[in-house]
Amino acid sequence: MAQKPHIIVLGNEKGGTGKSTVSMHVIISLLRMGFSVGSIDVDARQGTLSRYMDNRKATVEEMGKPLPLSTHIPLLPSQNSLREKAIEEDKQNLEEAIAQLLTTRFVVIDTPGSDSPLSRAAHAVADTLITPLNDSFIDLDMLVRLKSDTLDIIRPSTYAEMVWEQKKQRAIRDQGSINWFVLRNRLSSITARNKEQMETVIQTLAKRIGFRYIPGFGERVIFRELFLSGLTVLDLEDCKMPMTLSHVSAKQELRNLIQMIQLPDVERLAA
Repeated sequence: MAQKPHIIVLGNEKGGTGKSTVSMHVIISLLRMGFSVGSIDVDARQGTLSRYMDNRKATVEEMGKPLPLSTHIPLLPSQNSLREKAIEEDKQNLEEAIAQLLTTRFVVIDTPGSDSPLSRAAHAVADTLITPLNDSFIDLDMLVRLKSDTLDIIRPSTYAEMVWEQKKQRAIRDQGSINWFVLRNRLSSITARNKEQMETVIQTLAKRIGFRYIPGFGERVIFRELFLSGLTVLDLEDCKMPMTLSHVSAKQELRNLIQMIQLPDVERLAA
């Protein structure tokens, strides 16, 4: 029996947290390790990951030099006016997209910064869920409600509750589990009280609602600049672009991320 792809979902109901940037860098990391990778953009209306892929193809044509590419599928939500029908269509369309990628080892799915049936369907099939989170209490509010004076946890918030529900549905459906990571993104290099408070709250919350906390990417201009060319920090040497200390640090952050999310076969490959 053929091995099914390991599905990695980038999810957060808040926009602007860097889901598409992290998605692209995870995709290219796995491709450069020699794995076959499929990608699905279920945020195809905004289409940031799809445009990133288009920009990469354009750069490949312009350079005349091959760069690794995933097999990419953009998905639009159902336009059916009946909610139940729309939910069923979204689920079916996602299943059909995944079926087209069954020969790949990994499938990376980028989701919208909002709640939708298609996004929920994507979360429900995740083997690994990565939730990028900007280093601010505004973004943290999607995970937890806090007391303003003491920062004590009142209760999990909307997105955390949704993930918990999808975890239950996954266990019921196929006895599978979702390995959930919360990634603090755009970290400042400056030590600040807000940063320390975020660290304390996230560590406490991780134990309470069942995710693993990992540091993500620093606040680096390079991650935003590369979008227009469809490149990642792993492509700079191939493209003969000058490497700065910031670029080297960004590559190390990416290596650390891939190592910490503990994907199957990756540890064996690195050993």
